[in-house]
Amino acid sequence: MTAIILSLLMVMVLLSWNKYFWTKTTLALMFISFLSILLLYQPFLSFSAPNTLFMSDQLSSSLVTLTTWISALMMIASSKILISQNKPLFFTFNTMLLTIILCLCFSLSNFISFYIMFESSLIPTLIMILSWGYQPERLQAGMYLMLYTIVASLPLLLTITILMNSNGTISMMIPHMSTQIFSKPIEYMWWMMTILAFLVKMPIYMFHLWLPKAHVEAPIAGSMVLAGLLLKLGGYGLLRMSMLYPMLMYKLSPMTNSLALWGGVITSFICLRQSDIKSLIAYSSIGHMALVIMGTSLLSPWGWQGALTMMIAHGLSSSCLFALANMTYESTHTRSLFLTKGILCLFPSISFWWFIMVISNMAAPPSINLFAEISLLMSAIWASNTYLIPLGVSSFLAAAYSLFLYTTTNHGSYSQIFNPMMIMSSNSFSLCLFHALPIFTLIFKPELINSWF
Repeated sequence: MTAIILSLLMVMVLLSWNKYFWTKTTLALMFISFLSILLLYQPFLSFSAPNTLFMSDQLSSSLVTLTTWISALMMIASSKILISQNKPLFFTFNTMLLTIILCLCFSLSNFISFYIMFESSLIPTLIMILSWGYQPERLQAGMYLMLYTIVASLPLLLTITILMNSNGTISMMIPHMSTQIFSKPIEYMWWMMTILAFLVKMPIYMFHLWLPKAHVEAPIAGSMVLAGLLLKLGGYGLLRMSMLYPMLMYKLSPMTNSLALWGGVITSFICLRQSDIKSLIAYSSIGHMALVIMGTSLLSPWGWQGALTMMIAHGLSSSCLFALANMTYESTHTRSLFLTKGILCLFPSISFWWFIMVISNMAAPPSINLFAEISLLMSAIWASNTYLIPLGVSSFLAAAYSLFLYTTTNHGSYSQIFNPMMIMSSNSFSLCLFHALPIFTLIFKPELINSWF
């Protein structure tokens, strides 16, 4: 099934070089996304031998579906590129290439292939930021993105080489690989080097500075793919490594969880002090990904299911928040929270979608975000009551900065910089609707994405 989806994506790359390529590509990506839902009904890994090229379980198939869905929404959100004729053909090709790389990354069954795709995803993302970004500072943002992620990924390549020498295989499908070639202190250091690439990609606090810069300078499609998909590569890799070395992950979980959770609290406070809309949404991602790190490292079914559900929920809600921030920017030509006021008076339809996405971001019912946070909270209580302190503080602050974002931009007297002739087009309405539908319908059948373990 995975091979069929990838073949269809390759065909779409070839068919995109003709008339109506933009519409055809968008519709095809949506069709492939619905087709990939069939993968969610496969309860076990679909492989015939440990050396099979592809594998598919509900972890990988959920993220493949998310990838194709977000890619289709990126095309809808970037229709201004087609209208202004700002290299639309190249943009379509770049988006399709990134989609194929990400689908491969979530579907390949050995670590060398995964590592190649993991690093290759940076190239289309960097091209997107540099070619369609808004400010000259996008060069610095691209440098930060490449520097942080490539340097942190080099120890992972060394780890894969060591795995091959010690175990004779680098398959993701063989659990509990041996690390007896190391003494205990070196073993712990080796494990931290191994997961560093994934922690930086998510990102964990202290290695997060590339994320706000990349988001602020990226075009709308770049922000959507960063928040919706690229951060999930870190969570996916962390889950796969945890399945191979569960005891190492569990022994070092107090350190990683403390850094992640208290880092999430600090970044939540930073959100309350932001004046840039996109920067606030970017910093909020760090707090949500901290919960994924905690759920992964606790090695409980609740934690792993909650981590995957949080990745799906966050990918959809944060992607839509960036899309709404872009709609607001196109009307005001500013991202300042202090200049953007009174959206409710002028554009009540946009204000409605702001409210819907803000409450899903703060995990209010009936969004799937609520189910994810409950699952992660249950796993934290099972592990240690001390986790409840940073969890409670971060949940409170998430509600605080979400309401701060909504009330600041939507209430108050509207600014004179607004373009009063701007109305919400059917294109923008469809974009928000396609984000909201999975968020509020998956709560009725959450086992589609959380019963993989």
